Amino acid sequence: MTGEQRPVRSTGIGSWPGTDMASAIKIAFAECPDLPYLPELPARGSHAQLVGRSTALLAGLFVDLQPAGWRLTDGSGRDHRQAIAPLRAGLDLLEELAQGYQGPLKIAVGGPWTLAASIERPRGDRLLADYGARRDVGQSLAEGIMQLIAELRRRLPAVDYLVQLDEPSLPAVLAGSIATASGFSRHRAVDIPEVSATLRYVIDRVAAVDDTPVAVHCCANGVPIALLDRAGAQGIFVDVDQLTSQDWDAIGTVLERDHWIGMGALPTNRMLTPDQVARRVVGRIRDLGLEPDVAGQLLVTASCGLAGLSEADALMALRTVRTAASIVTEELLR
Repeated sequence: MTGEQRPVRSTGIGSWPGTDMASAIKIAFAECPDLPYLPELPARGSHAQLVGRSTALLAGLFVDLQPAGWRLTDGSGRDHRQAIAPLRAGLDLLEELAQGYQGPLKIAVGGPWTLAASIERPRGDRLLADYGARRDVGQSLAEGIMQLIAELRRRLPAVDYLVQLDEPSLPAVLAGSIATASGFSRHRAVDIPEVSATLRYVIDRVAAVDDTPVAVHCCANGVPIALLDRAGAQGIFVDVDQLTSQDWDAIGTVLERDHWIGMGALPTNRMLTPDQVARRVVGRIRDLGLEPDVAGQLLVTASCGLAGLSEADALMALRTVRTAASIVTEELLR
């Protein structure tokens, strides 16, 4: 083994219980010093949830909120402004609370395929049904993220930003299992080359802003690990309980390429001890037969966001994965 021995890190996925953003930011920095993040607070309502929050970043596209969900519209109205407001307030608080911080910071945004599967066209049905609409939302999202990172660099220039694309709907897009508006049929599966090209476009455009790295988070069954790696993702967050033996082989390939994996080894529906979480990571890494210095490419996380927990349990979850990361480091590097 040569080179510097880097420790296993820990972080949170993104969502947090409650509505107090200032408190959530302070906790993210205190409990995830390896990789703090800007929290998401879904309890604030649809405008602060994954899709609504991400619509605030769409450059040149506008939305309103219908009973069926978010829909593209011709201009910025009340719902669009309400989606922008909590994001802007969060950025203001982040700038205030992170003054003087130097180090990495993770920003989570809905990915292009989850947005295409969730937002409706003006005349109904999902953007997913229209090739041009799919292309437009990817380009709009990429431009919006670029603008966000450029703004954050002006606000907090000493920070190294990492963008996390949340893609929970990606496996369903590839499988053709996204329901149409009527609910009686399914949208056709999108071809792998188009899915990959859109992700590559977003990742490359974001990377154009001072080489900002992009990771993809997908905690669903059927996460396309090899596709994400080929599309340029420098990291992939997964739920270890959703992975097959083929997925683990793909993870081994990702790690051999010196990219990194976020191991969602703490389920959000039950609490494990740090030792139990660490064993779930160490055993799999040893099964892959990788060198110990792969530790520096691992992050230990909960399997998904923590918004469904009480704040006390969410805090315990962050502390559990942080301790587990230290145990994994000791086990792999000893």
